[in-house]
Amino acid sequence: MKQPEEVHLSREEGEALLARLEANTLTDEDRRVLGRVLTFYFWLLFALREAKLSLKRVKALVFGEKPRKPKPPSSGGTPSGGSGGANEPQIRASQEVPAPVPVSPPEKKPPPPGHGRHGATVDRAAQTVVCRHEELAVGERCPACGRGSLYRLPPGVEMRLDGNALLSAVRYELEKLRCSACGQIFTASVPVAAGREKYTARARAVLGLARDYVGLPWYRLEGFQALVGVPVPDATQWDQGEIVGDCRHPVFKYLEKLAAQGEVIFQEDTPGRVLALIAENQQAKAQAQAQGAEQAAGRTGMQTTALSVQVGERRSCLY
Repeated sequence: MKQPEEVHLSREEGEALLARLEANTLTDEDRRVLGRVLTFYFWLLFALREAKLSLKRVKALVFGEKPRKPKPPSSGGTPSGGSGGANEPQIRASQEVPAPVPVSPPEKKPPPPGHGRHGATVDRAAQTVVCRHEELAVGERCPACGRGSLYRLPPGVEMRLDGNALLSAVRYELEKLRCSACGQIFTASVPVAAGREKYTARARAVLGLARDYVGLPWYRLEGFQALVGVPVPDATQWDQGEIVGDCRHPVFKYLEKLAAQGEVIFQEDTPGRVLALIAENQQAKAQAQAQGAEQAAGRTGMQTTALSVQVGERRSCLY
């Protein structure tokens, strides 16, 4: 499609054309102008759809190119193209050229505060240890001037980050006493804070997060725990994770009930695969090939599906 003829209308001419169009009093020249405008409109749409024009070129076609700045005259001699006439200015060789004004370098802006570092208030789970002054206390005389009394200000903050295993262990050694006469054994009790179960609810929750949120396989977590001195077999991790799954199943059923009352449901398959369907798909494919078909007739999808449901002002996600 060839580039159409450009249309140049001032604002006053465009407003007058619109007024004649509304009054249905168009002239032959108005019809020709409108025809060129429509032709240019469809050509512009076609060019943009085919991605053959850059935005800079489209801007130049629609609004015209900016006038170029004139080049400054040379410092000596006459301009090229002749010796000049009476109406042409001439530059004398003896004319002094002003020295360039020194330009100061732009001031550097100060870097934004923070530099990507987190403040101390971000660490919500940090353990707080109050450190008192080693020698002074509130109300005592100032050791510097000897006149004023000391009062408390907001404390300063120093952060220290340490490393721990995902699962840490505490070893309780229970004292045992035995009677030399009757042989009765007396064993000390486990502290109440230790609880009764070997794996606490926090330990099980960490296992669930490591597997389902961080994406660590059981065997990799087993190797990491062995590396830090608290080994936990992968089978044990599975058993404890199953307990967490049983605990959250009622929550899932309740969210499922709420999702059934939702207004809009979005669904999409996830990268996770249902392992039980892999063997079924292989058997179905083998049976289909035995019967002379390339693929099984039934559906062979085995990806898990995520549902996002809009329920009022909230959104529930089900997997």
